[in-house]
Amino acid sequence: MSWDIRSEELILWIVRIGSAALILVVGLWLAFFISRIVRNKALEHPRIDATLAAFLSTMLRYALIILVLLIVLQQFGVQTTSLVAVLGASALAVGLALQGTLTNVASGIMLAIIRPYHIGDFVEINGREGTVIDLDLFFTRLRSPDEQIVMVPNGQATANSIVNHTQNGRRRCVITIGIGYEDDIDRGLDVMKDIMVGDSRAFADPPPWFRLKDLGDYAVNIQGRAWVPAEQHGRYKSEMTKLIKEAFDREGIDMPYPHTVELSKGEIERRDPPIKLAVSQTIKSASAKQPSSPSRHKRKS
Repeated sequence: MSWDIRSEELILWIVRIGSAALILVVGLWLAFFISRIVRNKALEHPRIDATLAAFLSTMLRYALIILVLLIVLQQFGVQTTSLVAVLGASALAVGLALQGTLTNVASGIMLAIIRPYHIGDFVEINGREGTVIDLDLFFTRLRSPDEQIVMVPNGQATANSIVNHTQNGRRRCVITIGIGYEDDIDRGLDVMKDIMVGDSRAFADPPPWFRLKDLGDYAVNIQGRAWVPAEQHGRYKSEMTKLIKEAFDREGIDMPYPHTVELSKGEIERRDPPIKLAVSQTIKSASAKQPSSPSRHKRKS
């Protein structure tokens, strides 16, 4: 009789474990499947961008996973109502211990609602520059210009200044170059203007700006500013700097830089550095200077 009872309990537990495993597998698959569908549908909506769509799908996936875990626990007779109360008290204690993490979560929600930047924007957050590739509850992921993945905590993103270089679709390129005090300032400005404005990437509106910036210790600093497409800023600035340098060389416009001059009053006698001899010559000279050892004579008996 006891054997029958144990076998029935064993079968019952096998059924419970099997059904719990099935619910867990199907539930997790549905959580990822539904969140993926929600993300795709959100991307099709004209008023929802990729950043908010990714955030909403992530929140929905986590909520569905928690729901699946509660259903699985019910299969083993766990009272979910009391479990929710315990989880609430535990969440309060964990929340006090993980204030920084919860700050990142709250900041992630604020970033998803306010949307100061979107996926694909080139931004500067807390001194780090890069293209936004993902935004979740904890981190904003950037791809730096040298292809490094930078993970910025969302709390730092909301607590510091955010510079979005892509939002306006254009970015101002500023190039400052020093010329000699004896050179013609207007001629230098004209050469810089012809090169920067002559490029097809430079916008006519807003108009470009070319003026004298300041008088430096070694040079007269002139500056050119032109608006270009945001994604072309780095390449445009590098190419224009090279072309301006080459044009100044052709025009004979000097680009001064600090020089180091060494003066000697003659009190110290000039000393030339020693010349190292070859190894073979050194060995020969050493052997020539070494005295020969006296010959040994046998003692006569």
